[in-house]
Amino acid sequence: MAHITMLNLTVTPNVSVVRRAKLLPSRVNDSMPIPDFSKNDGLLPAIAQDAATGEVLMLAYMNAESFAETQRSGRAVYYSRSRQKLWRKGDDSGHTQHVKAIYVDCDADTILLKVEQVGAACHEGYRSCFFRQVQGSDVVVTAERLVEPGDVYGK
Repeated sequence: MAHITMLNLTVTPNVSVVRRAKLLPSRVNDSMPIPDFSKNDGLLPAIAQDAATGEVLMLAYMNAESFAETQRSGRAVYYSRSRQKLWRKGDDSGHTQHVKAIYVDCDADTILLKVEQVGAACHEGYRSCFFRQVQGSDVVVTAERLVEPGDVYGK
């Protein structure tokens, strides 16, 4: 299987998919852009997953601009719906995500970033935003907090 290296990111394309490294979003069969930012008002869910362990770290959103900057920089950049601007992961906390691979789902409307997480992914100080488990009618915290949010964000 062929490998294409782009900006320190290695992408292994499906045999039927041809990607042009300098044109993004790219297209499959000259029809659907990959990813398809014409969906969902231009904001697509982006899942951050630990590249080494497979642990799901967080869910955020990306627009075409944040996706392009993520590809250029090799660092996760999202779109903050609450602040209505780009969110460069780690600018406030120092807890960055170095992107190792980018995947797009079959409908081209969800992005998966395989990342090397530096520090806590969650703004509440946990490694993953998914630190609560529903057990029957209870919700149980299943992880240890890595950092106190007030120490990181000064809030």
